[in-house]
Amino acid sequence: MVSKLTLLSVDDLPTIGPGDDLAALIMEALVRADVTPATGDILVVAQKIVSKSAGLFVDLRTVVPGPRAVEVARRVEKDPRLVEVILSESRGIIRQAPGVLITEHRSGWIMANAGIDASNVSDCLDNETVLLLPPDPDGICETLREKLAAKFGTSIGVLINDSFGRPWRLGTTGVALGAAGIPSLWDRRGVRDIYGRPLMVTQQAIADELASAASLLQGQAGERRPVILIRGFEPGGATPPPARPAGDLIRDADQDLFR
Repeated sequence: MVSKLTLLSVDDLPTIGPGDDLAALIMEALVRADVTPATGDILVVAQKIVSKSAGLFVDLRTVVPGPRAVEVARRVEKDPRLVEVILSESRGIIRQAPGVLITEHRSGWIMANAGIDASNVSDCLDNETVLLLPPDPDGICETLREKLAAKFGTSIGVLINDSFGRPWRLGTTGVALGAAGIPSLWDRRGVRDIYGRPLMVTQQAIADELASAASLLQGQAGERRPVILIRGFEPGGATPPPARPAGDLIRDADQDLFR
């Protein structure tokens, strides 16, 4: 098991906009920083710049809310136009209360406002522009991983992270929306603890733990550190766990006791 981790912020990235080649910009920043990814490294990329490069902006001034959005907005005390966008990105509403709208995003993630917000999205201060989550984040990670491998000749992991709130604890923390080349979920059932007892239910959310570690450097406000390189992670064990996508972290609805 890993005994030391190094996290490095990949700085000197330009402001990302629609149509930008995110892989090329990240690779150029790595070269400028004289950082060559090594096999086993993990590159963590903030969701915001992934969505920006894909042009997933919505101008709320162009949105006409429907009757359902108007009714939900009244209950949760939010902008009906924003609620319309949230509902369009969601499979359904999980919880709602004044100031709170928790939905199941169409990707399967349970999150506030379907992951849509206006922070670090635009230099316009009127919050009229919001940003959507990227579709198929696991696939995006795999594409980035392949491009980085072709450039540097090494096999690395790639992870897209975002900030989630939690139902039982205050504050947000980084979680993995997408992953490639990483054992996102490590099933450790059957492994024995230090006293020889077999673990019965333990499945370690490796991708979320790495996403949260990177989030400490990325920050939540004006830090401008959307890309983090993690070096030194080795899950270990007699049999190294296989790579699994971040989608495997989503709990099936029939196993969710809180819905």
